[in-house]
Amino acid sequence: MGAAPIVDRVIRRLVPVAAAVVALLVGCSADTTRTPSAPAGTTEEAAEVEPWPTASAASVGLDAEVLDRLARDARRRGSTCFAVVRDGRLVTEGNWREHAPDRSREVFSVTKSVAAALVGIAAREGLLELDEPAARHVPAWRGTPAAAVTVRHLLANASGREHSAESDYTELIGARDRTAYAVGLEQAYPPGTAWAYNNAAIQSLDAVLRGAVGGPVDEFARERLFEPLGMLDSRLTRDASGRSTNLFFGMQTTCRDLARFGQLFLDDGRAAGRRLLDRGFVADVARPSSRHTSAYGLLWWLNRTGTVRGALDAVDGAGQPVRVEDGQLAPGAPERLFAALGLGGQVLLVDPGTDTLVVRLGLLASERGRSYSVSDAARVVTEAVR
Repeated sequence: MGAAPIVDRVIRRLVPVAAAVVALLVGCSADTTRTPSAPAGTTEEAAEVEPWPTASAASVGLDAEVLDRLARDARRRGSTCFAVVRDGRLVTEGNWREHAPDRSREVFSVTKSVAAALVGIAAREGLLELDEPAARHVPAWRGTPAAAVTVRHLLANASGREHSAESDYTELIGARDRTAYAVGLEQAYPPGTAWAYNNAAIQSLDAVLRGAVGGPVDEFARERLFEPLGMLDSRLTRDASGRSTNLFFGMQTTCRDLARFGQLFLDDGRAAGRRLLDRGFVADVARPSSRHTSAYGLLWWLNRTGTVRGALDAVDGAGQPVRVEDGQLAPGAPERLFAALGLGGQVLLVDPGTDTLVVRLGLLASERGRSYSVSDAARVVTEAVR
């Protein structure tokens, strides 16, 4: 089977759960629906961050007519914003459907890639190590089968933690304390032996980070990531307990802020002359992190050719895929490309080869019935780069 059908299959399997998931998210956590213009506690220093430098398409080697066509297509398909950055300069930006550039909105699983960055920051500060047992920071896992799960296992979605559609898309979302629920699940397989797009396992990183940094993870994100990058309209949210920070979804942000986040990875972990992430960590997120799939790094999706695993692929009793398929997430696009993806076509695409970022946020279903995808965003690289 070709690569394009793989992408379509993944999208089709997500569509039936999308409406139910969104309804539960809105109903179970009012905190995730607020859209403040700036997060509480923004410092005066952060507020002075320079706006994006701009450039014409031609000056950075992009075809203006192609960009205009791709922007029109994005708008037609339910987008609320679309932005392209190349060589560190904003080339194209559109904001539609009454969404101002600084109006924050939910980006669903794009949050996971931000969670990975927070782990990388904590590692650089010596607060944790990727290859240490997560139980060092999660006391409930000590002396249990989960004691063998490392922080890297959680980032790679290879932890072997209990996982099902019900646990991930109903019980976790409906839990008052989502982190406590996630930590309390069973260890289904030995870590490293199976791969699953496991929301609950990723939510467990809240317990890991909270234990490592000694405080709420949303505050750590604001102080160590959002403010240094100038992401003034971004914040992580907490669940109904008020204690746990949502890390498998829940970030509220804008196209411009996500572009700043992506630029951190194009700049090898540096921002405004300050190193936030080690070079080795930046490289790790963008290469396959387990033998089970070529399309996943450390909470980032990859465009490597090879085995492609979808978020809802069926597995057997040993956690192995019932059906194995090869291909690429974005056929024909560079293999070095990687992306943060969220339900409903939320995309942050990072292409180190052309020093290009593409950000698209939008509605959960496009007007044409097919969600926007990483393949659509990759057309900037495959069609507009001259």
